[in-house]
Amino acid sequence: MSRIAKKPIVVPQGVTVTVAGGNVSVKGPQGELSRPLHPDMAVAVAEGAVSVTPHVETKRTKALWGTTAAHIKNMLEGVVKPYEKRLLIEGVGYRWEVAGTKMNLSLGFSHPVSVEIPKGLKVTIEKGVLVIAGIDKDVVGQFAANIRALKKPEPYKGKGIRYSDEVIRRKQGKKTA
Repeated sequence: MSRIAKKPIVVPQGVTVTVAGGNVSVKGPQGELSRPLHPDMAVAVAEGAVSVTPHVETKRTKALWGTTAAHIKNMLEGVVKPYEKRLLIEGVGYRWEVAGTKMNLSLGFSHPVSVEIPKGLKVTIEKGVLVIAGIDKDVVGQFAANIRALKKPEPYKGKGIRYSDEVIRRKQGKKTA
């Protein structure tokens, strides 16, 4: 059983939570998020707190209990303060630029790579650092992972795209005689 989900989730000031038709909607100063609920989960909003309880206790609902509570908590945090991921690019001739709703990358391939930016995300470049910001934690994290997957950092020279707080373990390479 989830110990985290047993505790009620405190709703920040200026945020409203509504549960209707199998969906949880959270509205705050940064925007509005909505997520479908699993049929086995019950969400109740009362006196500035949200509580999640399963209808029946099975192994599956015990797992979903904590997951549902974590999703609601992430939604509450996101509408108050947007989530942010920072990516770094390293390598000779590796570049990225944001042009409207697309992102163009030069990653050492024979062709440029173009990626569509999902709606609701704000992508900016500050001194070579790509900043991905948005209110939905899932979308921000998935887009950052997709960009990193285009050219993962390699261990010999460290070239590629990596998170700003990621540490790449370097390998020594060949020794000369």
